[in-house]
Amino acid sequence: MPELHPTILVVEDEPPIAETIVYALRTEGYAPLWRTTGREALAVLVQQPVALVVLDIGLPDMSGFDVCREIRRHRAVPVIFLTARSAEVDRIVGLELGADDYLAKPFSPRELTARVRAVLRRMNGGPAAPGAPADGKWRHDAARCRISYRGRVLKLTRNEYRLLAALVAAPGRVFSRDQLMAAAWDDPGAAMDRTVDAHIKTLRAKLHAAVPDDDAIVTHRGLGYSLREET
Repeated sequence: MPELHPTILVVEDEPPIAETIVYALRTEGYAPLWRTTGREALAVLVQQPVALVVLDIGLPDMSGFDVCREIRRHRAVPVIFLTARSAEVDRIVGLELGADDYLAKPFSPRELTARVRAVLRRMNGGPAAPGAPADGKWRHDAARCRISYRGRVLKLTRNEYRLLAALVAAPGRVFSRDQLMAAAWDDPGAAMDRTVDAHIKTLRAKLHAAVPDDDAIVTHRGLGYSLREET
């Protein structure tokens, strides 16, 4: 039987923020589990299955980045970062660490629950939010660095994978070329705007080869690129 109340692990050391998140998730039909340190969170993940982790970067005992690295060593549970340092997370939102999305503080509880629903829908076959429709268009297997589009596994280079992973993590969000360079290149300063454009062109060609009648990547002139949102 499908899980009616997916467990969401909330790792946040500030009680007012954590209590707001827990309340919002419970209202949406999830089963939130709150921990205040990275070590407590990792212990939970050893003991029981979790559908998704909402992870603060500024924890008292260890960095949220380190927690995410440890999670990725053992499992592919999706992770949403919470941070007051949005510029820093922009550099890894392309899943350099395996994160699926992030929210900068302050944020609205409604936006967080919407991000949780969106990430779980993309986990094709993972626990979904109560009443949420299945979304089989994209499947991102972060543990294997593999992205499928409408059931077809895409053959991607490392930078193509990182670019597309950043877009898939936040459909509709417009990424500047600088943000995409930071997400996909180990040394963003060594890449140029035209390099991003060239990789987007090859990505479009591969997506078109998989599904000829679907243009998934949207160009925003003077701004950057986004993944087309489901309608």
